[in-house]
Amino acid sequence: MAAIGALWWSSGPREGTHRITVAEGSSLASVARQLETERLIPGNATTFRAMAKLLGSGDPVQAGEFEIPAGTSAAKILDILQHGRPVVRLLTIAEGTPSIIVQEKLAAIPELTGAAPLPAEGSVLPNSYDWQAGEPRAAVLKRMTDAMNKELAALWPTKKGDCPVSTPQEAVILASIVEKETGKPSERRTVAGVYCNRLKIGMKLDADPTVIYPITKGKPLGRRIRRSELNAVTGYNTYREPGLPAGPIANPGRESIAAVLDPAPTKALYFVADGTGGHVFADTLAEHNANVQKWYAIRRARGEM
Repeated sequence: MAAIGALWWSSGPREGTHRITVAEGSSLASVARQLETERLIPGNATTFRAMAKLLGSGDPVQAGEFEIPAGTSAAKILDILQHGRPVVRLLTIAEGTPSIIVQEKLAAIPELTGAAPLPAEGSVLPNSYDWQAGEPRAAVLKRMTDAMNKELAALWPTKKGDCPVSTPQEAVILASIVEKETGKPSERRTVAGVYCNRLKIGMKLDADPTVIYPITKGKPLGRRIRRSELNAVTGYNTYREPGLPAGPIANPGRESIAAVLDPAPTKALYFVADGTGGHVFADTLAEHNANVQKWYAIRRARGEM
């Protein structure tokens, strides 16, 4: 018994930190064989299993990826696999990321398993999500869509003002446009206010990102929009048809959704880039045209026109 105890608590034979991945549904016997193969335990799998049953807690091993420090005893290894925290890896989805990129990001992680589903546009909440080696891609995606459902359920009751979005889905659609039109957090509510004002009077949204979406599924176009694309009937062409497009054009973040549900009180109907990464807003077409000329002058000075 004393010899078994000494072996159980003695330092492991392997040098350096090692990571081991325990598959879902693994038994103590299969994990013991894995530990023997990877030379993490003294003795063999049969001895480890016997010591675990005699001296261990009897709790099941967890699925996931675990880090085993150099020289870790067999007893400590079992404790790590039974009660330790799996290695946390993060997948970050930026605000405004289209679903086709979410799918590509999931597919590009070789440690995940199964097919990478294409999520419905606007169904993923941008954030950083943990994942574990061996986990199905569909399971990681479900956490993303569950997070969006939970966020929408919390945000929708906070709706203020008279922006004409009548459902959470319509709020997501408009929020996805706001997300694509400005990268400046301080402008989100004002941009949302402009689009809400246009919707209220039946004015077309005239949003370039909605024209681009059917062409690239949200990826950068890499060129100027063609006249034929501005005239195309796609369900997303807000230069041709008033109202919201057929669906979201990206996955908007929480702040853009909140901006649509509580837009800035503004009379503005127009905005154009100001050359600093932001926009200048105008109530009238005459003011807007003057602002456009200023923007063109900035672009000419930069050699862009």
